[in-house]
Amino acid sequence: MKRDTVIRAVKEFPSDVDLDELFERLLFIRRVEAGLAAADLGRKVSQAKVESHFKRKWRK
Repeated sequence: MKRDTVIRAVKEFPSDVDLDELFERLLFIRRVEAGLAAADLGRKVSQAKVESHFKRKWRK
């Protein structure tokens, strides 16, 4: 994660930031960035496969 991304996330929080919330936000950003990078490399799952997966999972 780039420093600018961390700084921007910190600036979005109030001055009395809750560290747990900040860490959760940074973790979320990192996961989104990783997912976008994976998609750029062609590692994607089709919408149909995602729907099929969750339909099976929700039936249990």
